[in-house]
Amino acid sequence: MALEQMTQQAAAKAGFVAALDQSGGSTPKALRLYGIEETAYTNDEEMFGLIHQMRTRIVKSPAFTGEKVMGAILFERTMDGEIDGTPTAEYLWQTRGVVPFLKVDKGLEEEADGVKLMKPMPELDALLARAKDKGIFGTKMRSVIDAASPTGIAANVAQQFEIGKQILSHGLMPIIEPEVTITIADKAEAEDLLLAEITKQLDALEDGQQVMLKLTLPEKPNQYKSLVDHPKVMRVVALSGGYDRDEANRRLCENTGMIASFSRALTQGLSAQQSDAEFNETLASTIDSIFDASCAG
Repeated sequence: MALEQMTQQAAAKAGFVAALDQSGGSTPKALRLYGIEETAYTNDEEMFGLIHQMRTRIVKSPAFTGEKVMGAILFERTMDGEIDGTPTAEYLWQTRGVVPFLKVDKGLEEEADGVKLMKPMPELDALLARAKDKGIFGTKMRSVIDAASPTGIAANVAQQFEIGKQILSHGLMPIIEPEVTITIADKAEAEDLLLAEITKQLDALEDGQQVMLKLTLPEKPNQYKSLVDHPKVMRVVALSGGYDRDEANRRLCENTGMIASFSRALTQGLSAQQSDAEFNETLASTIDSIFDASCAG
């Protein structure tokens, strides 16, 4: 029953996906932006403890509910943690009404042919089985496109879909995320190539199979409208990619049917030093603005 409800919410509910999945490499920056310097912790355990406190504060904030936050993407250690004694994924769905997703990639290879592919994931099957047991609905994995390279983008998308099929075999919904770097000069050309490669891979999926897509906000409005409408796509979500919240929201409004899946743009303006009232008010305002932009298209 829960799976059916999660599927309906992920496919059709108004709202956006909160990206709470900073990994080990990006955690120090996320904490710094939150007002916690690296001098505040001496090892990884303390660092991850602090980021879990930040995420817990966000999840327990009054505005963070399924009314406007459709889903949330978790880091593996967050999934393995608890909120008020309840496993995080279970707490998200049962207490907050938010569909839980899990980041599964292990980081990026060095750039080659204009792209950064994902590192090997030899433990993926075991992780997916564990995620399923913990009530996770779907997964997310990120690779990067740094140039309009036809062969590089083809390899990037092929890798995403190959692993996506592995995830589907475990009964989980893959969010496929080939991120286009927002600062590259040939971003629009890269997005045209990306659209063609994703369409090719979608058309090759078996009938009845669906994936979700997480894509950089494009240069051309409605660049990905054909993907939003594709029968093998459950939902298309947008990453902020380094755009500040106002710019990310502005671009999102130009893209019909796409909803947000923001990380930095979600936590922008939050700090450890804020009182609970200030924190909750700031987050509520942020959630409202991202929700409105997600529903504008």
